[in-house]
Amino acid sequence: MAREIVHIPARQELRNRAVSIGQLIRVAAYCRVSTEQDEQLNSFENQVAYYTEFITRNPQYELAGIYADEGISGTSTKRRDEFNRMIRDCEAGKIDLIITKSISRFARNTQDCLNYSRKLKELGIGVIFEKENINTMDSTGELLFTILSSLAQDESRSISENCQWGIRSLFKQGVLHLNANRFYGYDKDEDGKLVINPEQAKIVRWIFQSYMDGTNPDVIARKLNERGVPGCSGEPKWSTSTIMGILQNEKHMGDAILQKTFTADFLTKKMVKNEGQLEQYYVKDDHEAIIDKDFWTAVQMEIARRREYLQRHGLRTMGRYTDTQPFSNKVFCGTCGNVFWRRTLSRLNGPVKVWMCGKRYQEKGKKGCSSGTIYEKDLHRAFLMAWNAILENREDFLTGWQEQLRGEDVLAAFRAKQFIQLTKNTEPLREIDFSLVGRTLDHCVIEPMGVINFYFLDGTELGIEIED
Repeated sequence: MAREIVHIPARQELRNRAVSIGQLIRVAAYCRVSTEQDEQLNSFENQVAYYTEFITRNPQYELAGIYADEGISGTSTKRRDEFNRMIRDCEAGKIDLIITKSISRFARNTQDCLNYSRKLKELGIGVIFEKENINTMDSTGELLFTILSSLAQDESRSISENCQWGIRSLFKQGVLHLNANRFYGYDKDEDGKLVINPEQAKIVRWIFQSYMDGTNPDVIARKLNERGVPGCSGEPKWSTSTIMGILQNEKHMGDAILQKTFTADFLTKKMVKNEGQLEQYYVKDDHEAIIDKDFWTAVQMEIARRREYLQRHGLRTMGRYTDTQPFSNKVFCGTCGNVFWRRTLSRLNGPVKVWMCGKRYQEKGKKGCSSGTIYEKDLHRAFLMAWNAILENREDFLTGWQEQLRGEDVLAAFRAKQFIQLTKNTEPLREIDFSLVGRTLDHCVIEPMGVINFYFLDGTELGIEIED
């Protein structure tokens, strides 16, 4: 039998997804501007108006939608919601053709450009770039598209480097480059200078004082959230890291360190902490301070003290409830050195609170430490006795506090001033004051034979014997 070859003609296509003759091509337009400046946003509105008119006046086209991202960088598609929605609609078969102004509007990342153009091409969807006059469905389009998309990426790199050079030049002159919307306590005036936000400044001062009164950052954050105090975002979303960021920011004392971070990759926009890779600039007295410099320095020393305290005692935190349980992680065993835990024991006349060594029972039923248990009421009574002893002998302590006030250690001077104020009223305490414990007590040690040694933040040490 003779071999026969049958010719099967190609289907007629309009340089994109196969469309029957007479059927309208569903065309979408993608627009983007890279900044939120007024002139760029005007350009954005013009793009939307232009493509709406361009598509609707073409008798072969049917408007499939205008997808537009405002103020979003083109170096990555991760944060471009409208772009990603357009791709999903393409996958759902709602679009036949995409029109955009230029490759740089589509993406400045070569990899993204190629990946998405090829993905759309596999779906039979072409992308027309007006400025470059490229249709990705053309046989010669991919080579030219690859070259031009690489140039667009290099243009983005050049723009990024120029911007960074400009910012660093300003840093050398001591000029801040700061988004005040992300910085709590200050606004910017017309000249770009930092000016105090009075309402936010009150919260900043309260945060600093609460920390020095012994309250943990997580407790401070919880209180602000419970009170509904708005943060930088305008909503009460406070966290431990936010509080620590405020406590450690030198701008609150009027100074400014410039170039703390820098952009490591212009494509990902990843910010990296500057740990010596680039030079920094310290500007003293750049703007009005919210926190006194000595007080700010004392807070930094207190942060370091607490960090060292945790390391020395093998603890992860100072305690989750330092406002209501200030003895947490401050009571230690004189026998083995481990921290005491607060526990509830059942008794015939009802539950009682006690403190016991955390290693007393290493395993269930097995004793790990020979130390005894102390009733919470006795711990409170011992603290009252120690504090009242300080009040009774205030004149003897006053000489030492005054020496600390004249010294160079700003944290010791802060504590001395604090103790002088707290002991002005020498009337003995009758009930435990938890806020006083938080402000004054470093830690205490439960020794054998019913002795508790108290170590106060001013350096005072007192031993109290508890009688049964």
